Amino acid sequence: MGLDLDYIDGQTPLDEEEKDGLLIPTIATRGELDEFEQQNIEHAIQWTLGRSFKSEVIFSENFIRTVHKRMYSNVWAWAGEFRKTNKNIGVDKWQIPSDLKYLLDDFKYWYENKTYPPDEIAVRFKHRIVSIHCFPNGNGRHSRLMADIIIQKIYKQPVFTWGATLSFSKGEVNLSSQGNTRAAYLKAVKAADKGDCSLLLAFARS
Repeated sequence: MGLDLDYIDGQTPLDEEEKDGLLIPTIATRGELDEFEQQNIEHAIQWTLGRSFKSEVIFSENFIRTVHKRMYSNVWAWAGEFRKTNKNIGVDKWQIPSDLKYLLDDFKYWYENKTYPPDEIAVRFKHRIVSIHCFPNGNGRHSRLMADIIIQKIYKQPVFTWGATLSFSKGEVNLSSQGNTRAAYLKAVKAADKGDCSLLLAFARS
């Protein structure tokens, strides 16, 4: 039985080759996939908890890929690998390395010159990297964990709540399910797409 996925607003469909990268052949539905992915993501969160990361480590392609691999390596064979297909969102697949480098260079500049307050640097990074859409799947969750790592490890401030009151150690609100919280999140992302980050900043701390 193949993997049969339903998609909601804002989710990027996987192509058949990407679906073939599923490491757990018994998974057949979106609900089962979400459950196994969430277990893997919780392991990734635990991996970050007891570690310190220097800014120069976080400002690297290797770290970006490592975080994604930590989040999905038990579920997807391509975890941590840049996508090889174009999607309905994101830059052309060939532009991913160069656009990510531009973002990391901008991030270093923002950090060194205190261009924005800490929350805004982390949220702007989250928005830019999800706009690049580096990976076949999990870009939204990856971008939010990256923002949490930035705000906690670099700025020593509490992680974001992303529309929930859950602590970092308990995981994040499920923004992969349709509902008012996801609708508010997508509205904030779309506003940021147009250059207004205020809604996304507010949502991150809501």
